[in-house]
Amino acid sequence: MTFIESLTAAWKTNNSLLCVGLDPDPAKFPAHLKDKPDAIFRFCSEIADATADLACTFKPQIAYFAARRAEDQLEALIAHIHEKHPGVPVILDAKRGDIGSTAEQYAIEAFERYRADAVTVNPYMGRDSVEPWLAYKGKGVILLCRTSNPGGSDLQFQRVGAGDTAIYELVAEKVAAEWNTTGQCALVVGATFPGEIARVRQIVGEMPLLVPGIGAQGGDIEATVMAGKTAAGSGLMINSSRAILYAGKGEDYAAAARKVALETRDAINRWR
Repeated sequence: MTFIESLTAAWKTNNSLLCVGLDPDPAKFPAHLKDKPDAIFRFCSEIADATADLACTFKPQIAYFAARRAEDQLEALIAHIHEKHPGVPVILDAKRGDIGSTAEQYAIEAFERYRADAVTVNPYMGRDSVEPWLAYKGKGVILLCRTSNPGGSDLQFQRVGAGDTAIYELVAEKVAAEWNTTGQCALVVGATFPGEIARVRQIVGEMPLLVPGIGAQGGDIEATVMAGKTAAGSGLMINSSRAILYAGKGEDYAAAARKVALETRDAINRWR
């Protein structure tokens, strides 16, 4: 199945709009995992096993693996999720953005080395920097649009052109009208800006939105869902990372993560 087909099936099968972010920080791991050579894989895979039926997607952040020379554990983690939980697609959160020839290599890394189902991409070098990702017809390409960090406003909310269009609106328009040649594109819009979520939904129609920023970043679940859901009550991948990953500090950390993931999924569903 394509990324969008897998995501659509997971929305329905797991009754979930929750994306579980996998941002492993060994300093926060339970004591029994510290100093284990495969600690990152063990931590993330056990979280994935505990939450797979509650999630519509998983999102490992590549920097947390690469900074600790754990790219092999990232490969193993994605392979594990595909084997054990084939109905839940994996988004590689890499935010790559470079000229076409370099983007080709990054696409090989994401889709052939790591075998991710989708990847986050920075659109600010233009269409030719995005096209190598679109060459993988069934793979998801999730482009930054209105990010959840406060500094996102420095550029994304600046106005351009005679129509006084914000840059984030221009990105949404370009992706929806011109760049989504495979039908596998989505956009990143932060939960900290529900007004902009609603505006992006207005521009892109049914296109999926990856929404970081609830939980530790303070985004409001009700406002997020009401602003971004489609008429069918789906269309969102609402990410929570730290609140789920570090819900427990002992050997029962996976059970604690499951409890918070269940609470978060159900909180999201109350507003669908």
